[in-house]
Amino acid sequence: MELRVLHYFLAIAREESITGAAKSLHISQPALSRQIMDLEAEIGKPLMHRGSRRVTLTEEGRLLRKRAEEILALVRKTEGELAQTDEQIAGDIYLCAGETQGVHFLAEAGAALRRQYPDIRLHISSGDTLNVYSALDKGIADFGLMFEQPDLKTYEFLPLPQQDHFGVLMGRNAPLARKEQITPDDLAGQPLIVQRGMLSTANQSGWDKEYREKSKVLGSESMKFVGNRMEEWGNFLSGARIVGSYSLLYNASLMVRAGMGYALGLDGIITPSAGSDLCFRPLLPAWTATPYLVWKRYQVFSKAAEQYLELLQKGL
Repeated sequence: MELRVLHYFLAIAREESITGAAKSLHISQPALSRQIMDLEAEIGKPLMHRGSRRVTLTEEGRLLRKRAEEILALVRKTEGELAQTDEQIAGDIYLCAGETQGVHFLAEAGAALRRQYPDIRLHISSGDTLNVYSALDKGIADFGLMFEQPDLKTYEFLPLPQQDHFGVLMGRNAPLARKEQITPDDLAGQPLIVQRGMLSTANQSGWDKEYREKSKVLGSESMKFVGNRMEEWGNFLSGARIVGSYSLLYNASLMVRAGMGYALGLDGIITPSAGSDLCFRPLLPAWTATPYLVWKRYQVFSKAAEQYLELLQKGL
């Protein structure tokens, strides 16, 4: 399977047309069609449905599209790193980050580094913890940003010097909008929209006990709870009325606007203005979390990524 053919395949998937893809690639339509037919023969399965007006991908085609995008992204990243000279500190740094105010800290570090090395570029993609782990494991991202300390056998991490605060995003006319702070009792029986990671843990019994045991092994708690707050919110989530989940809070805000329910999320990600139809209320007892910069153990960094990590470790 050649990289050139994967590039051709992605062009067809993007254009939804073999004719359109051939024009964008500056090759003939018959030549492109033969390349894709050879690829399908190599794989042994059809990759697309060829309609009269548009091309749609089969299930195997959708899988190949995802993998091809990852493969070509890794190739571009590797080519950029290898193109650097021994004296040159330039190139690209790739981050995959969950929604957190910690991204501001990472952006400030990127700006500071560029003042010293203006040929460095910082790329940030958004995603939840599952996306971050996937990007790190596949080598697509140099660093990830998440709210949990990872497996220390596989990853290393750096806690960022700030805290994020959880709360509830809701319609300004919602019954709970009259309250200044939201408790578990307030949310009991209410339709909740939660972040995807919360959904997976909420469906597990003994969530708070499991998290405490994990924290003991790691040496400290990444979620900074006080007293019985972890137990209180853990027990609440395990029995909550969850009606939906999200990866990015912006999408959750659209679900809130549509009247689906209340969204649990971080403060400062969606900032409703005075005239907005949304509002945000903090949780009581307070629920805060520390964002962590994470990278693969024994990872070989580019010179740009090395300088970036060194700057973050020094605290800017």
